[in-house]
Formats: sequence, structure tokens, C-alpha cells
Amino acid sequence: MTTLTVHNLETAPEASKALLEQSLKANGMIPGLHGVLAGAPEILEAYQTIHKLFTNSSFDKEELTVVWQTINVEHECHYCVPAHTAIANMMKVDQSITDALRNETPLENPKLEALRTMTLIIVRNRGHVTSEELQAFYAAGYEERQVLEIILGLSQKVISNYTNHVANTPVDAPFQPFAWSKEAVAS
Repeated sequence: MTTLTVHNLETAPEASKALLEQSLKANGMIPGLHGVLAGAPEILEAYQTIHKLFTNSSFDKEELTVVWQTINVEHECHYCVPAHTAIANMMKVDQSITDALRNETPLENPKLEALRTMTLIIVRNRGHVTSEELQAFYAAGYEERQVLEIILGLSQKVISNYTNHVANTPVDAPFQPFAWSKEAVAS
């Protein structure tokens, strides 16, 4: 059962309506997450802004997917894992990458695996990273910029994942074919 209101253009606070219209234009629908975030216009605006900044970072579509899905899976987000599976499919990210991320198995590409590993280290250790861990990340071909960009992506995912946990946001119809749960992966 949803615990927070999923707003639409009629029920949203006035300051959220233009932001929801942007979501509708960009996505062809108002994602449930955006409807929930509309309850506080500032968080919806922050989410949309961080999303734009992160998608404009130095990461390519595969790397964006690695950061997003690694965090979504680690946070066990019932909404974002299927949503980002659909997004990865739309971006034509190789299915083997998406499957590995959803199943928490190492990625075949060593550079992407280094990105997944560093993302997990940052999430699990709340930003505490050793010099050795940083050096391993840099040895894989990344730089300081990408460490900071992981943190940017994490900022976006904290907003969405935590909101979805609190709200129990229903998974939108286009994402339902990609339903995911930690329990299903474990079995």
C-alpha cells in the first residue's frame, strides 16, 4: 500500500505542476516517483536537476547504468531497479550488464567492474575509501572526477530510493515487466 500521495497534474502543489509537466514531456508519462516527489516541490526540482547533471557527467550510458543500478540494488529499491532496467533497455545497454547488476554478479568488463566495485565501496562505507581502493579505481582507467561523479549519482539515488522506500511507490506499468526483489535474486 502506498504510504505517500502519488500526485498528478491536478493534485500536485502549484509549485510542482510545471516540474511534473517537464516529466510528462520527457517521459511520455509522469513516473510514480515524480508524482510522490511532487508533494515537496523542492525535492522534485532537486531530483530533476541532479538527474540532468549526472546524465551530463563524463560517464557513458553503460557507466551511468552501472552506477544507478549498483546503488538501486544495494539499496534494494523495488521501484528503481525495474525502472532503470527499462531505461537501460531504451539506452541499448547490453543485457548482460543489466542482468549482472540485477543479480549482483561481477561484470565481464574489468573497467565497468572497477566502477561497480568503487560505487559499492562508497555506498557501503558511507564515503570512507582507502588509498588502495582509490588507486585500484584509477588503475582501471578512472580519475578523481569519476569518484566525485559517483557521489553525484549517489545523491540522486538517495533521493529516489529512500523516497520509494518511505512511499512504497507503485511500480509504473512500463516497468512492471522488469520487476525485481532481493528475495527473488537470493533464491
